[in-house]
Amino acid sequence: MSSSAKVTCSLLFAVGIAAIGSFQFGYNTGVINAPEQIIKDFINQTLEERNQEPVSEFLLTSLWSLAVAIFSVGGMIGSFSVGLLVNRFGRRNSMLIVNSLALIGGALLGFAKSAKSVEMLILGRLVIGLFCGLSTGLVPIYIGEVSPTNFRGAFGTLHQLGIVVGILVAQIFGLNFLMGTESLWPLLLGFTVIPTVLQSVALPLCPESPRFLLINKMEEDQARTILEKLWGTRDVDRDVNEMKIESAKMAQEKKPTVLDLFRTPSYRQPIIIAIMLQLSQQLSGINAVFYYSTGIFTDAGVKEPIYATVGAGAVNVLFTVVSLFLVERAGRRTLHLLGLGGMTFCTIVMVVAMSLKSAHAWMSYMSIVAIFGYVAFFEIGPGPIPWFIVAELFSQGPRPAAMAVAGCSNWTSNFLVGLLFPTAAKYLGSYVFIVFTFFLTLFFLFTFFKVPETKGRTFEDITQVFESKSQGTISPTLMAEKGPIVDVNSIDPAKESATSAL
Repeated sequence: MSSSAKVTCSLLFAVGIAAIGSFQFGYNTGVINAPEQIIKDFINQTLEERNQEPVSEFLLTSLWSLAVAIFSVGGMIGSFSVGLLVNRFGRRNSMLIVNSLALIGGALLGFAKSAKSVEMLILGRLVIGLFCGLSTGLVPIYIGEVSPTNFRGAFGTLHQLGIVVGILVAQIFGLNFLMGTESLWPLLLGFTVIPTVLQSVALPLCPESPRFLLINKMEEDQARTILEKLWGTRDVDRDVNEMKIESAKMAQEKKPTVLDLFRTPSYRQPIIIAIMLQLSQQLSGINAVFYYSTGIFTDAGVKEPIYATVGAGAVNVLFTVVSLFLVERAGRRTLHLLGLGGMTFCTIVMVVAMSLKSAHAWMSYMSIVAIFGYVAFFEIGPGPIPWFIVAELFSQGPRPAAMAVAGCSNWTSNFLVGLLFPTAAKYLGSYVFIVFTFFLTLFFLFTFFKVPETKGRTFEDITQVFESKSQGTISPTLMAEKGPIVDVNSIDPAKESATSAL
């Protein structure tokens, strides 16, 4: 790690522009909720005029559910396609290419009403889902590869910050005195085109990932120049040497496929960790809370529940910023454990409060406090960390495939929670969050025993841990407790001295 690396304007510009893709994901996740009834009325009216007969409640509900769910289906497909782009076109250029999907999807959504086309609405949600799925892989890879090691965690958090800001903006724009109206909802859905255009104009001004240039394209001089500009230092020799070693290693190996991640011993544990961390984010129940928070606040007696939901979105943003400042001090593993533990406690309080609110009125306020606490703990750990730690666990070769698998796991579990939660809530009532208590406890134990600390470690150091462990040279308990411990027999004295300084 270059200890002299600084946060420069070039670096802030590059990661900030990349994070617009994260904003897009958050915005399109949250934008569909507020105008639900208005869009249902549009579907009903359009089909009734077209078919000259009333629309059945079953068909109306099915088409609405399809419009919502197909976004996640597109996300699954898109996230699994990351590897097809990044190694062929580069990280930056891939983000630029997939923006064409956002433009197409935004146009379909924005003009669906004027064209009186339910099909355009559904297709637009599918296309924008494809774009968001690709973005959830491309953005963390790019940010992780342009950031200095000592700032990689903080900048990695910007992906999640972009997501939660996007959700909050969608919630605010969707209020009925802004764009959540019968006449303006197409503008609300089509607004996604504006950040797309902004990012498309700015991306050519951002550098390509230096790791991609050196390792994949063998353009060492250009990679060195970009590193010096981004990090504000000429002391990049160690980082360049690390990339050259990784490049030489890649040249001796075949390009890893998704199946290789599970078949190769040195990849197997990190891919399992990557999948479990993504599952811990979605099966924690965070989307269930956001999908149904308005109903929860209504049950709790809040007069204007939509504003309480927006308040939860604001807490989301605030504690993501808190995580940004904590992640390089406390470490990834510590914050993830803190977040999971806090969320577990909050789900228990939520169950108790919602069960007793009919007998004790003050319990309604306790459930609101529990929701806000739950959201805060989510953004301290399980929100931001699974996105960027996956990029840290793998070297340049398997990283795109690993991000594809991790992203697909995230989108699939997100889809299942959205699909199954209403049924679970119907049968379990106020006890539904016990299900998430179980999952949170499971993921807490997994993180405690299996997830290493990656704070302050170079990509090479982290990779070496899993290679050594696959050969049985490192104790699993020691790795879980103390993070990446490099096998001393495999390091020369100079490198060992440099690593000890991290």
